Amino acid sequence: MEYNLADLFEASVDAFPDREYLVAEGKRRTYAEMEARANRLAHHLQAQGVGPGDHVGIYGYNSVEWVETLWAVFKIRATWVNINYRYVEEELAYLFENADLKALVYAREFAPRVKGVLDHLPLLQHTIVIQDGSDADLQGLASVDYETALGEHSPERDFAPRSPDDRYILYTGGTTGMPKGVVWRHEDVFFALGGGIDPVTNERVTSPMALVEAAQAAGGAPTNMPIAPLMHGASQWATMGGAFRGGRVVLMAKFDPVHTWQLVEQEQVNMIMITGDAMARPMIDALEDPDASYDLSSLFGIGSTAALFSPAMKDRFMELLPAIVLTDAIGSSEGGSNGYSIVEKGKTAMKGGPTVKAVRDSVVVDDDLNEVEPGSGVVGKVARKGNIPIEYYKDPEKTAQTFVTAPNGTRYSIPGDFATLEADGTITLLGRGSVSINSGGEKIFPEEVEGAVRRHPEVYDCVVVGVPDERWGQRVAAVVQARPDTEPHLDAIQEECRKHIAGYKVPREIHYVDRIERSPSGKPDYRWAKAVATGEIAGA
Repeated sequence: MEYNLADLFEASVDAFPDREYLVAEGKRRTYAEMEARANRLAHHLQAQGVGPGDHVGIYGYNSVEWVETLWAVFKIRATWVNINYRYVEEELAYLFENADLKALVYAREFAPRVKGVLDHLPLLQHTIVIQDGSDADLQGLASVDYETALGEHSPERDFAPRSPDDRYILYTGGTTGMPKGVVWRHEDVFFALGGGIDPVTNERVTSPMALVEAAQAAGGAPTNMPIAPLMHGASQWATMGGAFRGGRVVLMAKFDPVHTWQLVEQEQVNMIMITGDAMARPMIDALEDPDASYDLSSLFGIGSTAALFSPAMKDRFMELLPAIVLTDAIGSSEGGSNGYSIVEKGKTAMKGGPTVKAVRDSVVVDDDLNEVEPGSGVVGKVARKGNIPIEYYKDPEKTAQTFVTAPNGTRYSIPGDFATLEADGTITLLGRGSVSINSGGEKIFPEEVEGAVRRHPEVYDCVVVGVPDERWGQRVAAVVQARPDTEPHLDAIQEECRKHIAGYKVPREIHYVDRIERSPSGKPDYRWAKAVATGEIAGA
């Protein structure tokens, strides 16, 4: 057995065959059922010529089929590619062309988009369609029905040995730019994102069987519900990393705040994973509905990662659910987990992003790639060493910018998040440099200002950008989605902001919109927000 993701999953199958692994939209799979169906699909893909190193796209909403496909692809040492279901044809064409897909598994709803970008798939040899209740036209695609594909092949596990060097690619759009494929070795991504390092003790596991053995000793496993789409890394790793410990995972096809709380009650969910305010705020609204009533006695934790989780939202969660443990985490597709914190009531003020306990191999480096000393006050960038990615797929220029080697020979992943290293060794995230605002020589991180703006009771959501200013170079502009039947005035928002941030960071103008544009994972679309703030596109 190797530090290979398929090997790690199969170890749990052998240890917990009858334990329920996955619940999604009314469908259930035990570990043994997931194994058998993934094996059938793997054999089908092999029969179509898919093998080690080949790329297989997965295009659909969260479903059992999505998860079956990911394990099937890994079993035959191929690489699956996550596809953003919100992409329009132009974005899909870029991704498909970049990703070199040999096969594609897609939900029938998306057949028209697939048909529209076939010219950008020169290597594509085979497509499989998941029936989703839609009647989208399949003519011209020659796709095999998903269940038919499974029904034609063996459920046996009879695959060749695998390697820790097998590839995992995570396509990430981030907050700006076209998607980039982050290429990891299986062993490296296991230690960076899959549970190979204990976040509490910072100890590395000593064998591929360690997580299963720990789960066997514990005698049970929690039920986790990641809410973001599986095309997002956080949900992928909740689903895969949980499997390595014999855990149970609950998925919903699309995020719905009311359905979230209903599922917690129905499935006795223990832990919810969200991506910041984009999910936290509507979930809080659903809890505050006077007609709502949920049994949440099974829930002991809510964790947020990958997007801003503002102090106002954290405080409100703790008021509504005082018994839960609330955690905040930072990390990236390029660097894995960097740290986490347990949120304490009344201590949620922030300098930009959260202050977290650093995960092993996570550091802050200065412009010369020297690791920053604790308490020095130097603003550097979050970095990770050790188990880090190989490259961005087919992008040597961006690879050279992000994955760098210091003069002392240490190789780092530096995605671009500014941070300081506190005296106690914790990391305080400040924000992404690519969207920072320079006003009169002062660097302003949008995340910090957004957290302050959201404290105003009439602000539902916001994104902050810099717009041109003749005197200061840039000034701070807030693109605001107000609560229904309100229109918070600039003066009132500025007054609230001055309680939490320095005056030069306070927004100088507001642009109202009906809805803030975000990715399915909750990340703000800063390009869209800047276009609104500069008048290139209309707001509300």
